Amino acid sequence: MRVVSLIPLATEILGLLGASSSLVGRSHQCDHPPEAAHTPILTDQRTAYTSPSDVDRQVSRSVSLGQSLYHLDSDRLRTLAPDLVITQALCEVCSIDLDTVRSAVRELDPEPVLLTLHPESMEDLYDDIMRIGAALGCESRAQHEVVRLRERFHEAADYVNPYTEPVNTLFLEWTDPPFVGGHWTVQLLERAGASHPLNPTAPLPGAGSGAGAQGAHRIAGKSVRVTPDEIVDAAPQAIIICPCGVPLDRVHDEADALAELDWFRSLPAFDAGRIALVDGNQMFNRPGPRLVDAFRWLVGWLNDVEHLMPEEFPWSPYESR
Repeated sequence: MRVVSLIPLATEILGLLGASSSLVGRSHQCDHPPEAAHTPILTDQRTAYTSPSDVDRQVSRSVSLGQSLYHLDSDRLRTLAPDLVITQALCEVCSIDLDTVRSAVRELDPEPVLLTLHPESMEDLYDDIMRIGAALGCESRAQHEVVRLRERFHEAADYVNPYTEPVNTLFLEWTDPPFVGGHWTVQLLERAGASHPLNPTAPLPGAGSGAGAQGAHRIAGKSVRVTPDEIVDAAPQAIIICPCGVPLDRVHDEADALAELDWFRSLPAFDAGRIALVDGNQMFNRPGPRLVDAFRWLVGWLNDVEHLMPEEFPWSPYESR
């Protein structure tokens, strides 16, 4: 089977399933696993990173004009003649929009299967692994990998004490203007022993409170924009700075810019020195198999269980420079 993946999530799942050799085309964001690097790139972004505030202006302007933030090379897609194209319908800011992909796929002859993913939680991720496994004809391998991921997830969850007060946490997915985490990120935070008051989860219909072992039945909405005053009022005890799509060295720069602001310096987490910087280009913002690594890191960091934290996890404690 010839597969085109237009989202990092799918490319990482292909690697998990030992099916990277099926990949014939990818998005410009698909940089993991390493073997994907030699596959032709079919997308590029129309925005350029200058500063957080300017990127926000570029995105807002494009969205208001109804313009896609990404370009798809339809001619190259046609020459690759894929049997399966995998894309997403969750966020038009993070990856290419579904309408653009649909239009391009309909022009192909023969028309490939279009598999659209829409993950909002950890359980959706497991389902997506099974869906891709079914599309590739490797359901048994997919089931094995899901079981393995769930084992590692729940092993870490056992270290969370349900009888202690959750750690009031601010998770920043963007810094200027501030956006706080949504979807699976909030679910992971709460299941790791944190609270996320600026965008908390809510129980799914019929789930009761969704408390305790039923945490999988609580989900949050999209990432939301908040004001500095709202952050100050929330008084976070811990802060994770993980801007979407931003590598770790640049996250340091954004944290330094925040540290110059009086409102940020007034936060309890800043005073306590409990601020973590995470590579947002690789972790949390991508709902792929490595979310289990992100969860294990979270549990370790929030609950002082260092041996849970993956050795190669891309993060660092923040220290003012």
